[in-house]
Amino acid sequence: MSTPAPAPASSPGTVSADLEVITVVSKKTPIVLAVVTLALAAAALFGPQEGDTTFRLATRNDFFELPNVTVPAMGTTWTMVVLLALITAESTRRYLRTRTTPVWLVVVFAILAMIGFLAWAAAGSTLPVVGLIAGSIALAVPLVFGALGGVLGERAGVVNIAIDGQLLAGAFAAAMVASVIGSSWAGVVGAMAAGALVALILGVFAISYYVEQVIVGVVLNVLIIGFTSFMFGQVLAPNAEALNSPPRLAPYAIPVLGDIPLIGPVLFRQSPIVYLLYVTVAVVAWALYRTKWGLRVRAVGEHPKAADTVGINVIATRYRTLLLGGAIAGMGGAFYTLVSVQQFNREMTGGAGYIALAAVIFGKWDPIRATLAALLFGFASNLQGVLSVIGSPVPSEFMLMLPYIVTVVAVAGLVGISRGPAAVGLPYRKS
Repeated sequence: MSTPAPAPASSPGTVSADLEVITVVSKKTPIVLAVVTLALAAAALFGPQEGDTTFRLATRNDFFELPNVTVPAMGTTWTMVVLLALITAESTRRYLRTRTTPVWLVVVFAILAMIGFLAWAAAGSTLPVVGLIAGSIALAVPLVFGALGGVLGERAGVVNIAIDGQLLAGAFAAAMVASVIGSSWAGVVGAMAAGALVALILGVFAISYYVEQVIVGVVLNVLIIGFTSFMFGQVLAPNAEALNSPPRLAPYAIPVLGDIPLIGPVLFRQSPIVYLLYVTVAVVAWALYRTKWGLRVRAVGEHPKAADTVGINVIATRYRTLLLGGAIAGMGGAFYTLVSVQQFNREMTGGAGYIALAAVIFGKWDPIRATLAALLFGFASNLQGVLSVIGSPVPSEFMLMLPYIVTVVAVAGLVGISRGPAAVGLPYRKS
């Protein structure tokens, strides 16, 4: 009986041909898609709605009015359920073959799911699509600014749990500075300074004194809540006319662009701080991936020892990047008091910084993806208000939970295996 000849040993400096690449595919995506599909099917089966759903796509100032789109509520919902089931089956097939579900397929699934849900929830009513999307962008503005600040800090290796504190400090400083000086743009500058100050405190403890970064961030959030609440009760409230009545950054419609149907009212009839957001997202994304500065930041966040070896000052780079991220997050806080409410109130961010942090993780520490994730959370927040106005059958308690449900599903279910910068959260001690 012959025995198979042993495989030849690999010579030094060569790679054996027997090596295989093992692909790890997360099963989270098909499971979440299946859950969403079943949830929509259950809503249509156990809560059928009569009538048609009308999607209004135009406003009065458009160059020309797009016609309303009217669809049968239940027919559209069941059609979307079938399409969602097909996409879920495709995702499952890819998982069984150890292939990942492409991002574009998940995006198509999300759009179809939203169309089906809106057709069911707004049955017998008219849904203002322009108002829904424009309001979503407005609610997402602080989240996007906060997410950009978080991306920068964590790309440099510092966990920025203090985003909520930076937003709240920015809102407080914007209201006070703008009221005293009488300029809303001075309030924006004050908000940036306040956000950078919170980031500086975080940096001193986390970078210079090697304190656990998550703990420092949580403590800073609690500290800012206590400080601003005390100042509101003792200083701002008794002197509201002088210290808590900032001028408003009113919406400004960009000529021509603001009159484009559907796109114009959504993107180009916003507050100037929203236009500033467009520029900030583009600049951060470009600088992080296309400049020497961005390369150094990413090197410090991935392998600070190697960065130090080639002459990069790790500590200084982390400080500068963290301060820049704090200033950007502070601009998000200014939106609350200069655009949204036009005065400061206690704990007015409502924990938005934590949702912004979720957007950082959901966006896999990328500025563009984090922005899209923040827009998704803003859409979920605005949806509850729109559906409440049109008398949707969805329980109000569920609508209040919706933004947080979307956050949990997105981060826990759709992210898959997500890896942040290798050195994030690790203090660097120069040897």
